[in-house]
Amino acid sequence: MKISLEWLNEYIDLDMSVSEIEEILTNLGFPIEDTEAFGDDTVLDVEVTSNRGDCLSYIGIARELAAATGKNLKMPAVTFETLDAETSRFTDVNIAVSELCNRYAARYIEGVKIGPSPEWMSRRLEASGVRSINNIVDSTNYAMLETGQPSHAFDYAKLEEGRIVVRNAVPGEELISIDETKCELKPDMLVIADASKPVAIAGVMGGLETEVSEGTTKILLETAQFAPVTVRSTGRGLGISSESSFRFERHVDTEAIDWASRRIVHLMTLTGGGKAAKNSVDRYPVKHEQKKVSMRLARLNSLIGFDFSPEEVTDIFTRLDFRPEYNAKTNVFICTCPTWRHDLSREIDLIEEAARVAGYDRIPLEKRICIDVAKPDPRQAATVKIADYLNSCGFYEALGITFTDEKTSMHLTGNSAEMHLAVKDATRKTNGLLRQTLLGTLLSTVQYNHNVGNRDCRFFEISDTFELRNHKGSKNPVLEEKTRLAMVADGDFRIVKGALETLIQSLDRTAKLEFKEADLRWAQAGAEILLNGSPIGFAGIISEKTAKVMSLKDSHPGAIEIDLEPLLPLASSLNQITRLPKFPAVDRDLSLIVNEDVKWSEIESTIIKKAPQELEKIEFIDIYRGKPIEKGKKSVTLSMRFRDEDGTLKNEAVDGYIETIFAGLKEKTNAVIREQ
Repeated sequence: MKISLEWLNEYIDLDMSVSEIEEILTNLGFPIEDTEAFGDDTVLDVEVTSNRGDCLSYIGIARELAAATGKNLKMPAVTFETLDAETSRFTDVNIAVSELCNRYAARYIEGVKIGPSPEWMSRRLEASGVRSINNIVDSTNYAMLETGQPSHAFDYAKLEEGRIVVRNAVPGEELISIDETKCELKPDMLVIADASKPVAIAGVMGGLETEVSEGTTKILLETAQFAPVTVRSTGRGLGISSESSFRFERHVDTEAIDWASRRIVHLMTLTGGGKAAKNSVDRYPVKHEQKKVSMRLARLNSLIGFDFSPEEVTDIFTRLDFRPEYNAKTNVFICTCPTWRHDLSREIDLIEEAARVAGYDRIPLEKRICIDVAKPDPRQAATVKIADYLNSCGFYEALGITFTDEKTSMHLTGNSAEMHLAVKDATRKTNGLLRQTLLGTLLSTVQYNHNVGNRDCRFFEISDTFELRNHKGSKNPVLEEKTRLAMVADGDFRIVKGALETLIQSLDRTAKLEFKEADLRWAQAGAEILLNGSPIGFAGIISEKTAKVMSLKDSHPGAIEIDLEPLLPLASSLNQITRLPKFPAVDRDLSLIVNEDVKWSEIESTIIKKAPQELEKIEFIDIYRGKPIEKGKKSVTLSMRFRDEDGTLKNEAVDGYIETIFAGLKEKTNAVIREQ
């Protein structure tokens, strides 16, 4: 914000140099971006953070300087002549949506004469970067820069029935703004209307039809508070902004609206003549309650690093108009936050205020900084280890959002929206449910990559899921938060299966991983995953229906989702080093013709039972259906590896092992060896 020092001197005696003022403001948290001469005046371009809307005004900056220097703040005069009639005789105000407009004050002025502003007003406005228009409009702009409260002057004669309605726009309504922008209004936009039509966009800009012109003699003055979110969304939706919307988006002092309106009337009648009706039509549905915030003196001293005395803190908070009350027994301050300080709500906020007014340069500095090297968190280290291994397998890590939509979650988990933890924000109408599975996000990632031409996608994600479960039969559901690992890959299911198997083996060579057939909502073929006999998750191939729900065309990725917790002890432990085998292994492939309903788990378990201790590994290779295999049967090809730790295996011995294994398979599954 541009601050004219000549104008600022109206509110505080600036008996100090420009550089001193710059230093004080910078130390208070308002750095100076630029300093320039404006005639005999000096203008500072002060940077104001978004949480300090109260300092988008001359009085706000003067108030900060007064707190830092101990000088008195001088408030401007408010005097004007009045009519022998109440404002309510000329207008009425109806607020239809109090949650978007919590206060609206209207004042009536007549007998004004539109003309150029006095030199002192136009000069100060131009120094602050605002173009002078006429005495009435300039008065509203002058007061906005002075107090931080935006306002708007309507030509009273152009308002139908002379009354005001604050409401949402009706579909199809339009308005031409003062800058001649044609605005197509939507139902979620807040407007100021007269008896029949919108005449202004609330908090953003007035309408061209009711603006003040050379023939205006009667004014209806608006001074109000509008919800920051609705002002911001409306302005962005229409592609227009203003000095007023900039301030409404950062909060205005609702309690000061009546005083600000009287100050504007003072300026209008001073520069344009006329008289104002008595009082105002002031609608204030929900009165503002001043917040009380407590602060422990010990906590202040502990965080800042030097000792404040109770007297010093009392002095600082008094200068900030916090009205401090100090309890000497508990060493606690209780402050009543000023109505213009919307940014104060916690103890740490008061601590920051005390520190910045006292001066950050008082915080002691250590010449030597000692940094203790902390041992890596075991959980985090294990997670990184797992992620790094999956990266080496060609999988890219995805970072999905925590929320999902009801359609996706219902299809993947079978749980309705009532069984999800959800946000209350009504604006999040689609993706408002905390996800109970990571697969939805990963499949959406695959779908997005397919749309941009990327195929052969491999992704994994490690993140939390949130489920509501009944605790011990109670009707009140409890939240169960779990960290899970999910993987998806285009192409053969063996890609994700192999990645999980080798991951487990890399973590613990003795760990046993099993896949047990299971029915899954989202899979055409699914399995339950067991680690050392305990279930940890599920795996499967995406079904046609799931692919359609997730908009996956001609793709049925393999997917796995497991609990991460059982893997963490494995990843945190050190694998024992074993020596390389002395003797070579013998690999044998076996192609079996079995009935269609025979499962791989049956074949695998039978081999394990019948095989000798020399069997080192079993690996599934392929399934074949078609000629010359008769209908209702399939060919399953597998590979077995044998190794003797005490000597080289002979072919005759391996042949004997194969005969024993095949005999068991024939007895269990009616398998026959496929002739090549």
